[in-house]
Amino acid sequence: MDPISSLIAIIGVLVLLVVIAGIYLWATYNSLVTLNVRVDEAWSDITVQLKRRADLLPNLIEAVKGYAAHEKQVFEAVTKARAETLGAQGPADAAVAEGHMQQALKSIFAVAEAYPQLQASQNFLQLQGELVDTEDKIQASRRFYNGGVRELNVKIKQFPNTLFVRGLGFTERDFFEVADAAAIAEPPRVQF
Repeated sequence: MDPISSLIAIIGVLVLLVVIAGIYLWATYNSLVTLNVRVDEAWSDITVQLKRRADLLPNLIEAVKGYAAHEKQVFEAVTKARAETLGAQGPADAAVAEGHMQQALKSIFAVAEAYPQLQASQNFLQLQGELVDTEDKIQASRRFYNGGVRELNVKIKQFPNTLFVRGLGFTERDFFEVADAAAIAEPPRVQF
């Protein structure tokens, strides 16, 4: 084999390796972009449901106030938790707010249990049903979001991706986990 043929073979192998590396980089980048968008979309779904729940709370408070106006501390706790939920910036803040919200909702439903006339109110029953439906949607959205975050984080941590993806602007995302898991183990429900 003459030196020119050897040089062409070496250049051909190098070009082939560069092409393979480029295709791998391109495919990895595109899959990370897809996962990142999916996680953003899932977070958006969570915020929509949190806002929906927050929008239901003033009506729920008014319904309960009509029967238990003296429970000022409970109403203030729910109002504070609502404001905290609406002001949450990202999964970490939302997780803290979610724990407070669940405790506040348990308190308001505990108050409601003491008033049989309230429990028979169609307005209260409708609000309660909508709230339970929203809680179920929050949990489903949370599972979808956390699944997307898991996929993204695994892809970022895998070798050889871990060597270059941070340089492309991709970072691991936070899970939406509540500090007090028992607080959200079961959505607040009132049994009549």
